[in-house]
Amino acid sequence: MTDALSTMDTLDVPSGRPAGVPTPIPGDPRLARLSLNQRTTERWSVAEAVAGCVRAGLPAVGLWREPVQEIGVPAAARLVADAGLRVSSLCRGGFLTAADPARWRQALDDNRRAIDEAAELAAACLVMVVGGLPEGSRDLAGARDRMADGIAELAPYATRRGVRLALEPMHPIFCADRGVLSTLGQALDLAERFPAQQVGVVVDTFHVWWDPDVLGQIARARGRIAGFQVCDWITPLPPDALLSRGMMGDGHIDFPLLRRAVERAGYTGDIEVEIFNADVWAADPDEVVATLARRYVTQVLPD
Repeated sequence: MTDALSTMDTLDVPSGRPAGVPTPIPGDPRLARLSLNQRTTERWSVAEAVAGCVRAGLPAVGLWREPVQEIGVPAAARLVADAGLRVSSLCRGGFLTAADPARWRQALDDNRRAIDEAAELAAACLVMVVGGLPEGSRDLAGARDRMADGIAELAPYATRRGVRLALEPMHPIFCADRGVLSTLGQALDLAERFPAQQVGVVVDTFHVWWDPDVLGQIARARGRIAGFQVCDWITPLPPDALLSRGMMGDGHIDFPLLRRAVERAGYTGDIEVEIFNADVWAADPDEVVATLARRYVTQVLPD
């Protein structure tokens, strides 16, 4: 893409004319559940993301551990609290599939630290990207077993710290390197071994939209949906599939269908926009937030 913003705004600015849908302003009730996942504005620090949310009138932010650690968890918690924002999620825990026992234990220790960080940030959940196959391994069943054992080890500690673990099923394209939970049904099979407030699931439109049973599994997830994330599936896929997330409306996903489904399943929490896309990252972050606010009200909210 030669002009990231004009490409993102093709639905908002046809033929170069002014946007047909004004950018919602702070206080607009339609923004009451909208959260900016920090990775959508990848070059913003925690302080910049918090300030950007305040400028745009977004009431929540989804944080990532690495930028939080750069300034320290207490400082990040103060920034969010002083701004009056909610932390819709902390990303990420997980990566619990190591075959080497020492590395598996190290992963558990890191996840306990992530749980502590989520507790201090008062995050609604800790997103669990459970991990892919260990290097050189083809033992998918073994990886899934170790991952499940890891969740079982962590769940009681998370409960003691007041943190909800949120299993994120990932599109099968990421099974080998990031997430051996490939469907919402698989994630629920594991989550249902634990109390609902201890282990829930994330419904990420990018990862679940293709599943022919997604609506049935969302209905099954009543009481277990810990987070709802939106972005679009764009084609053709870029060389790095991780960066294939698009602005809502630029791809193939029926957002109102999935939003209505999670709401029928009882979810009333924040709706988090999480986009990994090189062109989005290269654009001015404030313009990205303005675009996602317009797309949220035009592409996600309509019935």
